[in-house]
Amino acid sequence: MERGILDDQTAGQETGLVRGVVDESLTARATVDEDGTVTGWNDGAEQLLGYAAAQILGRPAVILLAEEPTAPDLPPFAGLPRWHGEVALRHRDGHRVEAHVLAHHRMPADRSGEWLVLSPSTAQEPRPADEDLVSWSFTQSPCCAQALYDTGLRLRRANEDMERSVALTEGDMRGLRVSEIVDNEAGELAEQDMIRVLETGKTHYRENYLRAAGENREHAWSVVLAPLRDSGGRTHGVCLSAHDITEQYWARNRLQLIAEAGRRIGSTLDVTRTAQELANVAVPELADFVSVDLLASLGDGQEQSLGPGSPLVLRRIAHQSVHPEIPEAVVAPDEVDEYPEGSPPAETLRSGRAVLYQVTDPAIAGWVVRDPLRSSRIRDFGFHSAMTVPLSARGTTLGVAVFARHRRPEPFQQDDLVLAEELAARAAVCIDNALRYTRERGTAVTLQRSLLPQSLPEQSAVEVASRYLPAGAQAGVGGDWFDVIPLSGARVALVVGDVVGHGIHASATMGRLRTAVRTLADIDLPPDELLTHLDDLVGRLATEEDGTEWSAGSGGKAVSSMSAGDVGATCLYAVYDPVSRVCTLARAGHPLPVVVSPDGTVELLDLPAGPPLGLGGLPFESVEIELPEGSLLALYTDGLVESRETDIDEGVSRLCQALTRPTVSLDVMCDTVLGAVLPHRPADDVALLVARTRALDPTRVAVWDVAPDPAAVAEARKNAIGQLESWGLTDAAFVTELVVSELVTNAIRHAEPPIQLRLIHDRSLICEVSDADNTSPHMRRARTYDEGGRGLLLVAQLTQRWGTRPTPTGKTIWAEQDL
Repeated sequence: MERGILDDQTAGQETGLVRGVVDESLTARATVDEDGTVTGWNDGAEQLLGYAAAQILGRPAVILLAEEPTAPDLPPFAGLPRWHGEVALRHRDGHRVEAHVLAHHRMPADRSGEWLVLSPSTAQEPRPADEDLVSWSFTQSPCCAQALYDTGLRLRRANEDMERSVALTEGDMRGLRVSEIVDNEAGELAEQDMIRVLETGKTHYRENYLRAAGENREHAWSVVLAPLRDSGGRTHGVCLSAHDITEQYWARNRLQLIAEAGRRIGSTLDVTRTAQELANVAVPELADFVSVDLLASLGDGQEQSLGPGSPLVLRRIAHQSVHPEIPEAVVAPDEVDEYPEGSPPAETLRSGRAVLYQVTDPAIAGWVVRDPLRSSRIRDFGFHSAMTVPLSARGTTLGVAVFARHRRPEPFQQDDLVLAEELAARAAVCIDNALRYTRERGTAVTLQRSLLPQSLPEQSAVEVASRYLPAGAQAGVGGDWFDVIPLSGARVALVVGDVVGHGIHASATMGRLRTAVRTLADIDLPPDELLTHLDDLVGRLATEEDGTEWSAGSGGKAVSSMSAGDVGATCLYAVYDPVSRVCTLARAGHPLPVVVSPDGTVELLDLPAGPPLGLGGLPFESVEIELPEGSLLALYTDGLVESRETDIDEGVSRLCQALTRPTVSLDVMCDTVLGAVLPHRPADDVALLVARTRALDPTRVAVWDVAPDPAAVAEARKNAIGQLESWGLTDAAFVTELVVSELVTNAIRHAEPPIQLRLIHDRSLICEVSDADNTSPHMRRARTYDEGGRGLLLVAQLTQRWGTRPTPTGKTIWAEQDL
């Protein structure tokens, strides 16, 4: 209420001031409602038409017209906001009055509309004094700098603003060309524009940016060049009007710089690159030199005290300069430096506030006087002003950015400090994100590398080499893995897999799958059965993620309205037997392996695709191929051959070409492949496993068929001992004789024929007994008076390893002795 009273009082005072200056009787004013009735009348209207207010109010306005208009001649007044024109009116004494009328259509919200009708009540012809107003408006106009040039491009007149803008009087400039008054590119351009105006007769616009004599700050000007014509249209000169738009220019530049910072700062999750992007954005648009320093303790995870009494240790992360070699820098990138108490960077970090300095300020002078190198840099390059801006995000102090000027003569202003704070705030959030990501990625990389093989196991079946490359910073660590698993019978399993997604979760899932593969490999499952069990495991992991239940009755699928897409993987599992030189492979949605034969022929093995792991209920198929000794088998993940820039077919083609290049070793071949197929840092994890096959000498393998008769046990022992003597392994005769006796006896007693005994002389001595029974034996502890039940217990005690594996026709029980 009080505010409304005050507003009314203020409005009344202003109205009174206006009335004290303006003679309202010089304008005839009347209001007419929508029905055409006169509702308002002033003294000027009475002077124009002779009616007093009491004589006309409430009467139809049409009686004021000298001639009543016909309907076709009337404009659509209801839809017009305003109307103006010449109107013939009738004076009260009857004579005709020609008047120029301006009518405003008012549509107030709280009442019906009305027309405000206005007409000057006295003659308004130009007066001689008006010419003086025109002259004064030109010379004294505060709106813009103006100058008049004749057709010879010589200055004739200039107003006071133009004199101030170029620091010359009109007398100093009269008779000179604009290019002679302003001796720079802006003057040349203005003169060219004048010629164009004289030739075309059209107005021309341009923006210039220049510094006037005696000023240390450049100004931005919006220049308008217009022709000056007489009443006959002949051009007699050019008018140059220049508006000082410096503040608008800088405001626009600041907005553009902020927008540019939004696009360029934080393009990656790399701390150093993000800091460098801040420096690059600020130079040269804002500063001539920029440095970005972070607390040295950020790298080691310790918290550095920002309290007074001790110097701050900062690490230079990035800097930039208008000079290519950045000669102003006192600290090199990645070096640390101490900033004493009282120095601008230290005080900015402790206070958390951005500060604007001149180099003559005591804070800078007292700091650099103790640092001869900084003092010489300031003196040599002519630094004159600086800004120190803290870098902080999410309540954490990260470091400080320093902006300095030496080439640009104008010192930093308060608006520059606000802009620097905006840039630093954006960069600080991006740097904090990068630091957090770097820590998480380091944890994920450490976890992933701990889950990958630290060294490949010794075995004789294949010569192997491997490479693993984590993804670039944008993608994060993934779940690629590989493994080499020695199997019974001198065989070896080669596996490569890829978990969907990136980060710690993908690495942890990879570790669980790799453990599962080794466990399933230990029980010698065929590749297709192993992938089936692995598929079930991934499905269970997916239901854990979704919080759904696993139902065996659903065909191994999660009973949920959600898909099990949160956890998924691809895998390729291969088993190579150096005795038969047969490789059995199966894949679950994984890229095809590449085989290079000893003669250099390259081919992609045509394996059934198989679904990715985790879909559940779909079959996997194994394929057996015979590989000549010396064949090269390459297993890999899709990150090696597929990227945004390269499709998978092109990547596989490069891989095949690289695998045929002669190299001195498989390690060198891995490096050759990565160099040829991956020209840039990969966007996805890359796992590569290369194996060259070996064949076991047939003389180191002995096979005998065993009759299903207890008497055949003695013959089996005799054959085994004879073979050991030929191999020179008589020291293993006792244990081998016992193992052969127990395994053959068990096969004859409890299994089905045909029965076969095989000895393999590899890195170890392997004894295998195969039969046609699918039942696997179990080791048990015999009671005191039992006549049997001790066979497998003795085998387990006398050998280093033993086990059983299924075969297409039954099973094989095996035992290994280290030689």
